[in-house]
Amino acid sequence: MPKLAANLSWIYQEVPFLQRFGAAAAHGFKAVEILFPYEAPAADIAAELKKHKLTQALFNLPPGDASKGERGLAALPGREAEFAAAIDKALDYAQVLECRTLHVMSGMIAPGADVRAMHRTFVSNLKKVCDRTAKSGITIVLEPINHRDIPGYFTNTTDQVKAIIDEVGAPHLRLQLDLYHLQVTEGDLQKRMERLFPITSHVQIAGNPDRNEPDLGEVNHLYLLDVLDRLSYDGYVGLEYKPRTTTGAGLGWAKKYGIEA
Repeated sequence: MPKLAANLSWIYQEVPFLQRFGAAAAHGFKAVEILFPYEAPAADIAAELKKHKLTQALFNLPPGDASKGERGLAALPGREAEFAAAIDKALDYAQVLECRTLHVMSGMIAPGADVRAMHRTFVSNLKKVCDRTAKSGITIVLEPINHRDIPGYFTNTTDQVKAIIDEVGAPHLRLQLDLYHLQVTEGDLQKRMERLFPITSHVQIAGNPDRNEPDLGEVNHLYLLDVLDRLSYDGYVGLEYKPRTTTGAGLGWAKKYGIEA
């Protein structure tokens, strides 16, 4: 049965950040994910994880200057030193939080940017981070993100990400498969899931088209969770959606996965 992880950057917005861990545990979650945990000291987050017996399933490397619309540094030529510092910070947090999966965001395509140079930079930076983490037990994941929600994001399709994973050639560089983004950009979800399963290490879901709970909308996510079961997927499924009202009120669909509304 899929293991659900509450994305505390998206759900439980009705309580302050450090209180979200307890709120998730009270509903039966055993794992959480966070976009960027850096708003709180790692020791404070680790204390909440330990107190509520939660696993930190995933978080992202620092994105750069989010206030300027930056969504990652890894594919940005000339920003290599900043990316190296982002690796350092993420690895420090990963050690304290005992997190074994880190998402590397590629970044935005600036007007007039040389996308071939971005590709070369991305591959080079990924090789560096994979070399640093080769013996750490950490998995590095890449996520295609749709251009409706984030226009101009560099890694947009599963074919592009798979080609980059193949080019880097590190066994612990894997796919973060967000089914919401996949539906917006490519569709044909079950067949793509099956083809991409050998390189998939993390899955995320949200209802399409409005990114609310996954029990309504144009995609049958409960069916797709059964597909993951049939594929013997043993990773986490992150709930990265905007609750229609409160988080608890929208969790009825998850009862079969051990979550109580």
